[in-house]
Amino acid sequence: MWMDTFQSFLSIALELTILFVVISFVINFLQAYIPYEKVEKYLGGKNKGIGALFALLFAFVTPFCSCSTIPVVVNMLKKKMPFSIVMIFLFSSPVLDPTIITIMGVVLGWKVTILYTIITAVFSVIIGFALEALGFEKSVKNVVMSGYQENTRKFNVKLALRETIYLMKSVYPFLLLGAAIGAIIHGLVPTNWIASTFGSDNWWIVPIAAIVGIPLYIRLSSMIPISQVLIAKGMALGPVMALMISSAGASLPEVVLLKSIFKKELVIMFVLSVITMSTISGFIFYLI
Repeated sequence: MWMDTFQSFLSIALELTILFVVISFVINFLQAYIPYEKVEKYLGGKNKGIGALFALLFAFVTPFCSCSTIPVVVNMLKKKMPFSIVMIFLFSSPVLDPTIITIMGVVLGWKVTILYTIITAVFSVIIGFALEALGFEKSVKNVVMSGYQENTRKFNVKLALRETIYLMKSVYPFLLLGAAIGAIIHGLVPTNWIASTFGSDNWWIVPIAAIVGIPLYIRLSSMIPISQVLIAKGMALGPVMALMISSAGASLPEVVLLKSIFKKELVIMFVLSVITMSTISGFIFYLI
């Protein structure tokens, strides 16, 4: 049994490693052609609809986890960008990682991935505009956070390779952790138990998964291999996606960082919004 688990880990890890290296290198290389100055101009423009689209685009081309998004959010607030646009970026950046979404497409299927991308993007926009309409802009503190640098470098093959290596150091361990957890679930957890406990008939698992995902702080890169095994074992897609979105969209370290720039009521609303987005998204996948 342990040998089967180890072989499963090697298989999952090898597949994800090849995908991760190739996709990361290509995306880092192509970033040279992204006009960041124009993107920033549209983010702070008067047209909120165009600003929302560019916030999603900016979130997609800046592959950050939930914590590393915060300095960028502070920089956007300092530049007096519209509050709703900043919130759209805050919610969408951790869940719209181009590398991980591509891996998700290969591992979980493109139908699931496209639906995931559309749902998280739409909910990010809805939540961003809703928070502004409800007056939560007043809950932003006046803070200055260092450590953020704008991307002004031109990418080439050497630089893309260097960025890929850097990304591997910061993200790849979580990918391996996910592969290890997935292999253990594959080898040691009974299929019948997962199917009967977390199967399609148990709708109540969806909101529980959404709530549980936040304190776990499982990065999206770790959740992909875990999700693949859970689905293969018989777990319904709804709770898997709810867990994936909530764990990527918010975390305890991020909440602590947000408390330094947001007042308590906005931090609470942020967490509730992530849980709501995860739960409704999970039910959409559940119904499908």
